Amino acid sequence: MNWSAIRFDWNCARAFLVTAETGSFSAAARELDVAQPTIGRQVAALEEELDIILFERLGRGLALTAAGKMLLTHIRAMGDAAFRTSITAAGQVQSVGGKVSVSVTDMMAAVVMPELVTRLRMIAPQIEIEVISSNDISDLQRREADIAVRHVRPEQPELIARKLRDSEACLYASIDYLERVGRPETPEDILNLDFVAMGTAEQLAPFLERMGIPAGVPKVSLQSDSGLVCWELAKRGQGVVPMISDLADQSPEMENILPELKPIIIPYWLVTHSELHSAKRIRIVFDFLAEALSQPRFGI
Repeated sequence: MNWSAIRFDWNCARAFLVTAETGSFSAAARELDVAQPTIGRQVAALEEELDIILFERLGRGLALTAAGKMLLTHIRAMGDAAFRTSITAAGQVQSVGGKVSVSVTDMMAAVVMPELVTRLRMIAPQIEIEVISSNDISDLQRREADIAVRHVRPEQPELIARKLRDSEACLYASIDYLERVGRPETPEDILNLDFVAMGTAEQLAPFLERMGIPAGVPKVSLQSDSGLVCWELAKRGQGVVPMISDLADQSPEMENILPELKPIIIPYWLVTHSELHSAKRIRIVFDFLAEALSQPRFGI
């Protein structure tokens, strides 16, 4: 390898990567906790070192140039490798051994956590992971869980919460079901379909109205307090179910009904107790989940 050809600074490459991922210098500065001018200087330094233009300005925003898009693939791989290097090194510390419990919804526990836990165990095999499958908010203050993934920001001051990103919830049904009953053509048609829901028709109605579906009482044919059960019933052609797109998109037999409907924005918060955040093994799991869950479709 021609080592002398590798001349650019990783900090500059990281500034470019985060700017490309977040879409602006200001957003990248917030992510990296540095001043915005610092990000601009680092990106400019990388452009000068490589003798290429990475971004072009579109109004008040930034867009990758063709060269920037090509470079991004390689820099993203460097970022992934840097993250794995850091967390692998942390995982080799003998004091990280022990159990860490993570509370997530039953749907996330079934669809997302098996892959993430497998990857985490390869990095830090000393850590014992307990996945708590619950649609209730686990009480972190009483140590019912060490870490929790929530869709609302906790208000307790002793909890540390990091917002990872926003996702969207839409309406889904199996392709078989839609071919059997007919695909709706208008928002009004949605109310003629069967629903599989975690709540009553009265509880579901405001959710549908926020999506642009006219006021009315939906026909809830099946109910369960388990999101996973509702999803499995819908996959078997029993009706329409609201679901977070990151989870739903991993089931090719399911179809987003009327994609033009306004989705419901669902935030992802990663939460732990402030006293636990300094514990080595909990910090490793927290940082790993923060990285993975920040990616579209959780990086799986």
